[in-house]
Amino acid sequence: MINTLVDIYLNNLIIINILFIFLILILFIYRKKIYVLYKKNEELINYLIIGVLTTFVSLATYYLCVLTFLNPDIGWQLQIANIISWIFAVLFAYITNRLFVFKSTNKEIIKEIINFVSSRITTLLIDMLIMFIFVTLLGFNDKIIKLIVQILIIILNYLFSKLFVFKKK
Repeated sequence: MINTLVDIYLNNLIIINILFIFLILILFIYRKKIYVLYKKNEELINYLIIGVLTTFVSLATYYLCVLTFLNPDIGWQLQIANIISWIFAVLFAYITNRLFVFKSTNKEIIKEIINFVSSRITTLLIDMLIMFIFVTLLGFNDKIIKLIVQILIIILNYLFSKLFVFKKK
């Protein structure tokens, strides 16, 4: 698979470079408008960026588990991989959301962590239920379902963080 991706990249190198230069040019031309748009929606944009990075942490950890030492065809091993990926993602998400998204100055850090972890446990259970139904019961591809589920989880995590964890007083 890696060779295929490398071949695709090399075969389309000129097109990819032209598109990249075009993208840089557009960003340069519209930089002021982009900045204004960013400032207007800073929290949401930062959350989406952190959400993508958190999803990458979750997926990378999950794939590392199922491609090395856990078998996703065995239901309990699928869930162990899911839990391990969740732990790494939650740790990353709490730190980055506190610092860069919601810019929390809450002095009750322990309460904030408990609320954050509680909200993430709720979305973990939703994640596990969907994975169980679609992969274990219905036989869908675990990697594709995991990717789709992450979109729903990003949305739910933002709502829980905004409304319950990092709410402004």
